[in-house]
Amino acid sequence: MTAAPDPHHPNSAVPAPAAPAALAEPLRRVGGAWIALFGTAWLGIWMAQLTPVQLLLPLQIEQRLTSSHWTDSVVAFGVISAISGVFALIAFPVTGALSDRTTSRFGRRRPWIAAGALLFAVSLFVLGLQSELVGVGVWWTLAILGFCVLSSALTAAISDQVPVNQRGLASSFISAPQAVGLILGVLLATTLFTGQFLGYTSMAVLLVVLVAPFCLWMPDARLDPADRPPLTLRALVESMWVSPREHPDFGFTLTSRILVNIGNALGTTLLLYFLMFGLHDPNAEDDLLLLIVIYTVFVVLSSIGAGALSDRLGRRKLFVLLASVLQALAALLLAFVPDLGVTMVAAALLGTGYGCFLSVDQALATQVLPDPASRGKDLGIMNIATAVPQAIAPLLGAAVVTWLGGFPALFLLSALFGFAGAAAVSRVRSVR
Repeated sequence: MTAAPDPHHPNSAVPAPAAPAALAEPLRRVGGAWIALFGTAWLGIWMAQLTPVQLLLPLQIEQRLTSSHWTDSVVAFGVISAISGVFALIAFPVTGALSDRTTSRFGRRRPWIAAGALLFAVSLFVLGLQSELVGVGVWWTLAILGFCVLSSALTAAISDQVPVNQRGLASSFISAPQAVGLILGVLLATTLFTGQFLGYTSMAVLLVVLVAPFCLWMPDARLDPADRPPLTLRALVESMWVSPREHPDFGFTLTSRILVNIGNALGTTLLLYFLMFGLHDPNAEDDLLLLIVIYTVFVVLSSIGAGALSDRLGRRKLFVLLASVLQALAALLLAFVPDLGVTMVAAALLGTGYGCFLSVDQALATQVLPDPASRGKDLGIMNIATAVPQAIAPLLGAAVVTWLGGFPALFLLSALFGFAGAAAVSRVRSVR
């Protein structure tokens, strides 16, 4: 019979206490059903978020303006997006921190997934009824808050449940549905559910239908109240700061994500206007759909392929660096060779780079988190770098095109952000 270790004996081995189940590092691989439901949920989320951004919201705003100059619509769209972006800046980390501290019998993440989906869907439905810009701004901001709550909790599920050597593949089922959701949502809103009200309502219904299965069936360990971090206003505010001196890899990863996402948003948000007023394309709307298809195909292929390959090789940083450079090169093509055929090549390069970046960078982000007890909050901070650039890009892009040299200047700026993002991620040391 083996004697118990003596804590007073210098050679006695005392095992470290096991981490609580809700905070433990996951070791068991998730199955195909988990990944399929996870990807389905993200498909609903991206359709509900990107279809308004790319189609429904700009058209709704344009119909309420009397100005004949296209930049006025872009500026109005940019102002509404920027306001929602400010709220997203707060909502992502705060709701992530609250989900970290949730001790519900349904788990830590599930209540926030359900609440976020409900707020998002109701806001989209009411948004479809709005006829004034103020109402559009208010309900779109509420929709973005729902998106933040939902996506913050859902992203944290990767760190909670997926082992490190499977996170590239799992993360690709965030990025691949983003590309598919964009084209599927636009197709549904232009062919089957036409018009403002039906367009928004269909996205709201599909969001709930596609998120519900994962929310209901996913495992979600309950956090014991004794293991909960302090739940006070002061503790929440103090936890929002992650010192880049103490956690430099977290800082460099966040910086890279901000820079690359701003570059991508600048290169894609005003693409329709580039076709119409930069290339003077008489078939701009049809060609935009073709570009979206090209972009989508390459995003899907590269995100799944690069995510799985990065798992197999155990390398993340190289993939993220190459993805950032590819996006910058695509922007340079658009800046210096303004031609429709070249734009299609650039769309393929941009899709390849961004798909690779989305899946592998998400896996990289989960490996530089400072504390298992604050995964939701820290990934919420990381998510700011995805949502906020999309919110500010229309306004920033309109300003660059109007006052700083037109579309070539816009794409040059996009390329600079891509190269800067590559430089930032190269400084990460703890992940290969």
